[in-house]
Parts: sequence; C-alpha cells; structure tokens
Amino acid sequence: MPYSKIILAKGIYKCHFTFSYYYNQIMDFSLTPKLEALRDRTRAFILEQVIPLEKDPRQNEHGPSEELRKDLIELARKEGLLTPHASIEMGGLGLSHVEKAVIFEEAGYSCLGPIAMNIHAPDEGNIHLMEEVATPEQKERWLKPLAQGKIRSCFAMTEPAPGAGSDPSMLATTAIKDGDDYLINGRKWFITGAEGADFVIIMALGEDGTATMFLSDMNVPGIELVRNMDAMDSCFTGGHGVLQFTNLRVPAKNILGEFGKGFKYAQVRLAPARLTHCMRWLGQARRAQDIAIAYAQQREAFGKILGAHEGVGFMLADNDMDLQTSRLHILQTAWLLDQGQRCNYESSRAKVVCSEAEWRVVDRCVQILGGQGVTGETALMKIFKDMRGFRIYDGPSEVHRWSMARKLIGNKESK
Repeated sequence: MPYSKIILAKGIYKCHFTFSYYYNQIMDFSLTPKLEALRDRTRAFILEQVIPLEKDPRQNEHGPSEELRKDLIELARKEGLLTPHASIEMGGLGLSHVEKAVIFEEAGYSCLGPIAMNIHAPDEGNIHLMEEVATPEQKERWLKPLAQGKIRSCFAMTEPAPGAGSDPSMLATTAIKDGDDYLINGRKWFITGAEGADFVIIMALGEDGTATMFLSDMNVPGIELVRNMDAMDSCFTGGHGVLQFTNLRVPAKNILGEFGKGFKYAQVRLAPARLTHCMRWLGQARRAQDIAIAYAQQREAFGKILGAHEGVGFMLADNDMDLQTSRLHILQTAWLLDQGQRCNYESSRAKVVCSEAEWRVVDRCVQILGGQGVTGETALMKIFKDMRGFRIYDGPSEVHRWSMARKLIGNKESK
C-alpha cells in the first residue's frame, strides 16, 4: 500500500511524501536542506520585495510595463533568484521539475513573482524548449539574453478561424521556401507578450504539409502587431496580441530544431509548460486562501467570527483539500518528467485537475469575503480575474479530457 504523510501548516507548503510507484520506484518529496533554504529565500523575496510593488502604477489593463519588469528582474538578480529553471550553463540554477514545483509555487504567491524571477509565460516555456533543441548559434543570439532577463520572447501558434486553435492540425500559417530562406505568411492571435517582445517562435506549415518552428527577431519587415486584445487578465507583460506575418523572410539557419518536427517540439514545450502554469497558479490560489482565512478569523457576523459558521468553515476546508490535491498532482507529474517520461497524459490530467481545483479555491474565497471579494481592497479580485483564463491556457479542460478519454479507450481496446 502507498504511504503518505502530508503536513500543511497555515497554507505554507511542507510536504513529506513517499509513494511506491511503477516497478517499485519510490517518489520521495521530502525537501533537501538546500531546497528548503531556496524555498525560504524565495518566500522572503516575494513577501518583502515583490508584493509591495503590486500597487505600482506602472501597470495597465494588459499587464506590468517593461520598465516595471526590468526593475523586478534586477531585484531577483540581486537575490540570486533569476531564471532558476534554466541550466547552470545559461545562468540559472538548473532546477529539476520537482524542485521547480516548490519554487514556482512560492513565486506565484504574487502576480508579479513569476515576472520578477523570469519564470513567466511564455518565456519560461521558450527557455525550456530552446535549451533542448536550439543550435549553439541560436542559443548565443536569443537564449542567453532571454535567460538573463535582458529580452522577452513570444510563441506564435494559435490562429483565428479557420486556423489552428485547440486543433493544431488546422494550422494555416505557411512557410514557403525561397532560395535559402522561407517566406512566412499568416495571422496569429492570443500571442502572449507580443507587444515589446524581442523575438518570436513561429509555428508554420511547409509545402510538404509538415509543421516547423522558426525563430525571428520582432523588429523586422514582415511582422506587424495589429493590436492587443482586450483580455480579462492583466498579469503578462505585453498582454495578448494579434500578429500578422506578410512575406516574413526567415533564413533556413533560423529553423528551431529540425524542419517538419514542429508538432513534436510543441509537445517538448507544452507538457512541462502546462505543469508550470499549475505551479504558479497554485501560489496564487494559496494566497487567496490565506486572505480568506485572515478575513474569516477577524470578521464577525451573527455573534461569532465568520470562520466559526459551518458554511464558511466548510469552504475553507474544501479549499485546503483542493490545494493539496493540486500540489500532489503537480509533484507526481514533475517526478515522472524528472525520470524522463513524456507525461503527455499526466500533464493533461494535472492541467485539468489543477486549473479547476485552483479556480474553485479562488471562487470560494471571493464568496467568503463577500463585497470585499469583488473590489480591489485585497489582491483577491485580481487573482480571480487573472486565473479564469487558466482553464483555457495551454488547452481548455474539454480538449484535455477528450485527449485522455481517447487514450483510455485505446488502452482498453488494446488489452
């Protein structure tokens, strides 16, 4: 039988967990002294230096300004916490996926934490992908300054109808060979961080019908930021943009990885990226729970504090269960990734479980705070608005459920 011992104190992550898994392998989520120290440093950094900047006026309806981002980056750099997921060679801390789960949750406790530590989307996923498949020249030109927080990137895959959305096979952007170059034509939208990005990774369809990823600077002829979309969230520098590619000329040397393997590389990027979304938003959900607990301990109604009423107390208890369920899904999937597993199925499962559980936590917290929950008096309203998109980012829950169901039915039929 599996054995688990979970300790959760005042919403603060403490987890000792061993689990006999495939072929008697053991998952042990006890934190090493080194990881505990890094977690504590990250927590202190977020509480003492980042949260005080949440009301900084250098933010608009799309997210933090580039000026604020740079200031946050410098704070993390001084603390030795910048881009911790990148390899040591690239200036990071070379964290494993399980280690990222601990640190990214702490960073996510503030909406500005991932930006400060350079682990926000889409740069975090792009750094992971480029470390895996970029050439030495591409790493020098784009990856190193990205990992150092000097520049930003975006990832252009999603398209308006009739192009690719949840169904990547509908990819409509084309890349036609022209001498030693490729001419890229098409329109992309929901491109996070497009405004102000220094370079872009573009998914386009070749003449042979296969998808390929291309790297391009943003300040070149053939790329137009048509507009920024009016989105519910405001936690990404650069917002979500619409990009038009018109005869964008990209040299063959700027193909990312191998020609025709774009969808394969998308999975290299997306499986871990789905999980890091879960990690960061878990921090935000934990923040919401802490706000709700503090309110329920102080606010009185009908002769006692709110938390003493079963209706409120049960919501807080349900929140705790959803938080811990999310954390364990994250840790198990992270552990499997560290063992070299692809984890397409497990990351889909974690994405659905975490996005829905963490959303329930935040929604309950708004209910507990009542009128306070729908105002900017606390961080809760912003967390609520920012998190709703999480059930859609990197694949909506319905698509992941459908993908899981196909695998489950396929497994059953093959027995």
